Amino acid sequence: MFNDIGALELVTIVVLAILVFGPEKLPKVIQDVTGVIRKIRAFSDSAKQDIRSELGPEFKDFEFEDLNPKNFIRKQLSENEDLKDIRSSFDLRKELNEVTDAVNGKEAAEAPDAVPAVTSGDGATPAPAAGPDMVKKPAAPAQEQRAPFDADAT
Repeated sequence: MFNDIGALELVTIVVLAILVFGPEKLPKVIQDVTGVIRKIRAFSDSAKQDIRSELGPEFKDFEFEDLNPKNFIRKQLSENEDLKDIRSSFDLRKELNEVTDAVNGKEAAEAPDAVPAVTSGDGATPAPAAGPDMVKKPAAPAQEQRAPFDADAT
């Protein structure tokens, strides 16, 4: 229930409780708080049982934890056979690596399962690979174009 409370927070709560309620009244307050927690749990359990009985036998394996969207999606993805086939046939890492290589402008020969690049006659520079050139080139200096002068606007 209190999984995210550390030792320091627990000690702080105990010290504050002793200061606020005093050592004489503290056992009675703790007893009252635990009684309230028990009543809330009992009410929650009876409400869950009522809902299950009203839903009928077709929802006998219904779990309230499945209403959490994360748990629902996780359960649907793990049980659906069609999605398992799609997930096994699709390699996301390979796809992302290919896109990254294309964006970074790596040559086709550097890709693990690509066709080797063709070199030019002198063997020093590779010939351009087939396909779109993904390397960003510096923009050519544009001639200065002035906006048209409008005598009526001034």
